[in-house]
Amino acid sequence: MNETVERGFAEMVEWRRYLHRNPELSYGEKETAAFVADKLESFGIEVRRNIGGHGLIGTVRGSLPGRTIALRADMDALPIWEESRAEYVSQRDGIMHACGHDGHTAALLAVARYFAEHRPTLRGEVRLLFQASEEVCPGGARPLIEHGALEGVDAVYGVHLWTPLPIGTVASTAGPMMASTDEFFIDITGRGGHGGMPHETVDSIVAASALVMQLQTVVSRSVDPLRPAVLSIGTINGGFAQNVVAEKTRITGTVRTFDEGTRALIRRRIEEMSRQIAEAYGASAEVDYLVGYPALVNHASEAERFFRVAPAALPGFAVEKAVPLMPAEDFAYYLEERPGCFMLVGAGNSKKGFVYPHHHPKFDFDESAMKASAALLIAMAESALENGV
Repeated sequence: MNETVERGFAEMVEWRRYLHRNPELSYGEKETAAFVADKLESFGIEVRRNIGGHGLIGTVRGSLPGRTIALRADMDALPIWEESRAEYVSQRDGIMHACGHDGHTAALLAVARYFAEHRPTLRGEVRLLFQASEEVCPGGARPLIEHGALEGVDAVYGVHLWTPLPIGTVASTAGPMMASTDEFFIDITGRGGHGGMPHETVDSIVAASALVMQLQTVVSRSVDPLRPAVLSIGTINGGFAQNVVAEKTRITGTVRTFDEGTRALIRRRIEEMSRQIAEAYGASAEVDYLVGYPALVNHASEAERFFRVAPAALPGFAVEKAVPLMPAEDFAYYLEERPGCFMLVGAGNSKKGFVYPHHHPKFDFDESAMKASAALLIAMAESALENGV
């Protein structure tokens, strides 16, 4: 473990707990961004503020020439009422850091201070991307990219504290690691009327119910079984009284895939089925399909770097090949532009009660995982700066 990170752990915890007490939702991270920017400037780091909203770019230029490496952390929280009994529980009703972004931010601040202190011996440049709005599409990665976050960058790295993995474990993989995410909204319109006279109506609920059942066959009968995919219906809403045939019913859901061909196929089948089944019941369908984050695909050479670097940076840790995950991450946009690797750092600890999943109102993580996150990012960056390959 990096000695500088070890010495600064208490302050890392302090930063994380401040952020946890004061969470802000996506697109509203004004105070969080100000806190981070002030810390970076106190380390003597040049900061660009308010990028595409509340995004930040910190730059550490070494005294020696070399490559440019970008490191990223996300800063936003979620609209969840916290049920934790921790002394650092959220002070903002209905908002909490339920995914570990407070830990990501604190860890990258520790990394920033490390490179600022090592500027005289640093070869090249480390660019620190403190990203807003990861949790809500269209997300904060693209605005940072559009404002030059990756200009001149040779490689980009990020980590996610991950409670399904136990403390003392890190994982990544080459190729697809996290799924793309799309959302769909289907409005079925029939002809409303009296519930006792259904023959004079077109029941949108019946048509929508038939569509929900048929949509379950898209993955099982249209998608290549060797290509993972998920199509989940999240809501179905129609009607307002027990004796009225509903004129309108809305269906919403999500699609997760790992390749663009499967993604396009599922969209096409949703649109075709919606139209055809609605028409079969005498109704009509309108589909609003929102394309979200692409699949997160790690570059093979950078995943190989992870498997070389992690054992030395984190002695005693289990270094594992990650199983691809259906949750999505807008870090995927960075990897579409530059070589890089996204890594999972185990943060679960059943002995301490850190067993709840991400986005749960009792979510929390073992804070010692932040040390591993910081040490891993430092090691990956130094390896890429010094060796290139």
